[in-house]
Amino acid sequence: MKFPSLKNLAEGAAHTIKRHPFEVLFALAGTIAATIEIELRQVSRVNEGWCIRVMMIANIGLLLSLSSTLYTQSLNMPAGKRRIVKLITAVFVALLIFIIDPSAREADYTRFFLLSLAFHLLVAFAAFTGKGQLQGFWQFNKTLFLRFLTSVLYGVVLFLGLAAAIGATNFLFNFHFEWDTYAILWAWIAGMFITVFFLAGVPGETRLLDDDQSYPKGLKIFTQYVLIPLSTVYVIILLAYEVKILTTWNLPKGLVSNLILGYAVFGILSLLLVYPIREHAENKWLKTFARSFYFLLIPLLFLLFVAVGARVFSYGITEFRYFLILLACWLLFISVYFLLFKKQNIKLIPVSLCILTLLAIYGPQSAFSVSMYSQRRIIIKFFEQNHAFKNGKLTPVDSTKISNKDGNRVVANLNYFISHYDILPLQLYFNKDLIAVADSLGKQKGRGNDGLLVDRYELRGIKYEWVKKHLGLNRFALYYYGEDPIERPLYYQINAQSVIRNIKGYDFIFNAGSVTDTLTVKFKGLTIKHEVLASKVCKLTIGNETVKFNLQDFTEKLLADTVKLEAYRLKTNGYEYQKTYAIPTDQLSLIGQTPHFDVKLEIDNLGFTLNNKKPEINSVSFTYLIKQK
Repeated sequence: MKFPSLKNLAEGAAHTIKRHPFEVLFALAGTIAATIEIELRQVSRVNEGWCIRVMMIANIGLLLSLSSTLYTQSLNMPAGKRRIVKLITAVFVALLIFIIDPSAREADYTRFFLLSLAFHLLVAFAAFTGKGQLQGFWQFNKTLFLRFLTSVLYGVVLFLGLAAAIGATNFLFNFHFEWDTYAILWAWIAGMFITVFFLAGVPGETRLLDDDQSYPKGLKIFTQYVLIPLSTVYVIILLAYEVKILTTWNLPKGLVSNLILGYAVFGILSLLLVYPIREHAENKWLKTFARSFYFLLIPLLFLLFVAVGARVFSYGITEFRYFLILLACWLLFISVYFLLFKKQNIKLIPVSLCILTLLAIYGPQSAFSVSMYSQRRIIIKFFEQNHAFKNGKLTPVDSTKISNKDGNRVVANLNYFISHYDILPLQLYFNKDLIAVADSLGKQKGRGNDGLLVDRYELRGIKYEWVKKHLGLNRFALYYYGEDPIERPLYYQINAQSVIRNIKGYDFIFNAGSVTDTLTVKFKGLTIKHEVLASKVCKLTIGNETVKFNLQDFTEKLLADTVKLEAYRLKTNGYEYQKTYAIPTDQLSLIGQTPHFDVKLEIDNLGFTLNNKKPEINSVSFTYLIKQK
C-alpha cells in the first residue's frame, strides 16, 4: 500500500480550503469557541453562553455555506457571483447569533437542532434543484453518507491514539493533563480534521453523477438482511398491538409513537437505499415491499394520531407532541404520494421535510409558539378556575383548596414553560418587573463551595421556584411519567414513637438493617442469618431453626384500621402527598417462635405507597429481639 506523503496531504488540505473557504472558517470559529467553552465551563456563565451560541452558528453556517457552494456550482455560476452568494449567506448566518440564546431559553437548543436538520437536508438536494437527475441525486447522497462514516471512523481512531499517548505521558513523566485536555483534543479533531476530511470528499461535478450506475453490493446486503427485516418486525408488533386496542378498546400507550416512527424510518431508509436497483429483474419484489410498506403505514399513522391526541387533550401541546403531529402528517402525505403516483420523485422526501422543519422553527405556526400558547393557556385556566386571575394578572392561590393532582400538574406546566421559554413571556400576567427579577436571581451563588454564580441550569430551577412561591404553589412538587405530569401517589411514613428500645425479657438483639439486606452473623456458637423472601417476608434462621415474619400482611392490617392509624398522624408542614405517623413501638412489633427461641421483630420505621389500594413497601428498618427458652 502506498501511503500519501505529507506534501500530498498538505496540498489536498489546501485545495479543500480553497474550494470551501467559508465552510472551513465556520468550522475553525466553532472549534475555537468549543475550546474556550471548555476552559470557561462553570467560570463565566455569560461568556460560556456566547461560546455555545458561536458553536451553534458555526454548525449552521458550515451547512448553509456548503449548500450555497453546491447550488452555485450546479448552476455554473461565475466565480464572482459565487463569492457574493457565499458572503450573503455568511452574513445571514452571523446575524442569527443575536436571535439564538439557549442560556436564556432551553427551547433554542431545539431550534438549533431543527435548523441544523433543515440545512443537512438542504445539503442533500441543493445541487439537484432542477428536474430529473434522480440517479445523480442518489449517488451524491450515497457518497456523502459513506464519506461521513469514513471521516468519523478516522477521527475516532486518531483521537483514541492521541488520547492514549497523552495518558502514557501522564503516567511516564508525571504530567497532569486534566479531562479538559481530552475534551479540547476531541473538539479540534471533530471540528477541523473530520470536517476538512469530509469536505475533501464532497463531489464537485455533480452533473456527472447522473451517469454513474454503480451500486455497492454491501449496501444491498445491509438493506435486504438488516433494515427490511427490522421494519418487518416493527410492523408485526404494531399491527398486533393495534388488534389488541380494537379488541380491548383502550387508548394506545405513549411508547407506540416511537415504535411507529421507528418502522417509518427503517422502511423509508430501506426504500431509499435500494432505489437504483428497484427495476432490476431479480429485485421486482422491492416494488411489492414498497407498496405494502406505505399501505400498512396508514393505519399505524391513525394509531399515532390517537395516541398523541389523547395526551394533547389531557396535557396540552408540547414541542415534542407538535413534532409528532407534524411527522405523522408528513408521513401520511408521503404514503399517499408513493401509493397514488407511478412517477415517484425521491427528492420530494428531503425537500418536503426541509420545508416543514423550517416552518416549525419560527412564526406563529412554529412548534414553540403553538406549545408556548398551549402551556400558558393551561396555566391561566388553572388560575381562573381557582379565582386567582384578576384584572388580567396571576395572583397567589389558596393551596389548601387545591387537590394534589391539580397542584402537581400546574407546577409541572410551569416548570416546562419556564425551562423552555424563560419567565419573560409571563410578564403580561405579573405586576412585578420580571426582567429585574431574573437579573436579581442570576446574581445568586451556585451550590458549590467555589463562590461562583449559578450556572444556566441552576438559574432555570431558581426562576421556577420563585414563580411557584410567588403564586402560592410552593407545597406542590413535580412528578412525571415521561413528558406527562401525573398525580403523585400518597406516601405513608410510619415511625416508632421512641428511639429507646426496651429489651427486658430478651437475651440479645440482632439489628438486621433493612428489608433489602441479607446478613449472617455468629454469636455464642450460633449462626444467625436474616434474609428476605418474596412478598416482603423476612426469614430469620437461628442455628437449624427458622421463623418468618410477613411484613406485607402486617402493613395491610395496619392500614386497614384507619381510625386508629389517624390518631397517631403528625401534623407536619411537608408535602400533602406524604402522611407521617408516630406509633408506639409495641404496636410495630411482630412475635414469632421456634422450638428453642422466642423472637420479636420491632419496626423502627416503615415507608410505603398505595398501588391499587394495596401498600407497596418502599423502605423499612427493624431489629430482632431474641430469647433462648
